[in-house]
Amino acid sequence: MIEIKDISKQFYTEEGTVEALSHVSLTVEDGDIFGIIGMSGAGKSTLVRCINMLERPTSGTIRIDGCDVGALPERQLRELRRSISMIFQGFHLLMQRNCLKNVCFPLELAGKNKRESREKAMELLNVVGLGDKAKAYPAQLSGGQQQRVAIARALATDPKVLLCDEATSALDPATTNSILELIRNINQKLGITVVVITHQMSVVEKVCNHVAILDGGQVVEQGRVSDVFSHPKSEAARRLVFPEGNPHSFYAGEEGVALHA
Repeated sequence: MIEIKDISKQFYTEEGTVEALSHVSLTVEDGDIFGIIGMSGAGKSTLVRCINMLERPTSGTIRIDGCDVGALPERQLRELRRSISMIFQGFHLLMQRNCLKNVCFPLELAGKNKRESREKAMELLNVVGLGDKAKAYPAQLSGGQQQRVAIARALATDPKVLLCDEATSALDPATTNSILELIRNINQKLGITVVVITHQMSVVEKVCNHVAILDGGQVVEQGRVSDVFSHPKSEAARRLVFPEGNPHSFYAGEEGVALHA
């Protein structure tokens, strides 16, 4: 379980203090796919980077399985981060390494031997449907294939939590759907808790069970996706769910299709 309690984050600039997050509280249950959505500048990426302490909150606490992450010494924090993997919009693959060696990389850092690393990496490439691309280099792959390699690499350390920071924003709609289906399958088969950061309502509707709406660094609404999408209470949620200002314009309700719960 991820417990985010009263998190605030301030950045200090020459122009003054910027409050990126203000008293954010959320709970993500084990095995859930939890969406955090908001417009650009809402604080989404700052929040996800606070979960694994890539950004340290100015105040508040984050607990993972009851452990206060912010109170850990640096060595223990590094160990914890092995159980919290991230995938990004930009893939962040090592261009000079082939797919197999990209997936091997975190295993090498963890001190695994070469044979075990290769076997594990090959297994994960098969999980993401790219077993035949083991010797290919990132430049030879499509964007969707590169993201699949990034997902395989993120799974290499057997994480309990997968953080997806705008992971499909650079992909076309068909490729986005295939990546989201892969994330859902991984969640179901491996029991990994997934936190999805996005500005796309379609992503949340497709893959998430619960959602929090972030606006101006604050959580203005949260709940089950079906509840928030069908009856948005906050102005920020209504802007996201009904971008044209007309409740009947929402894509998921045009033909009476039930929203994903």
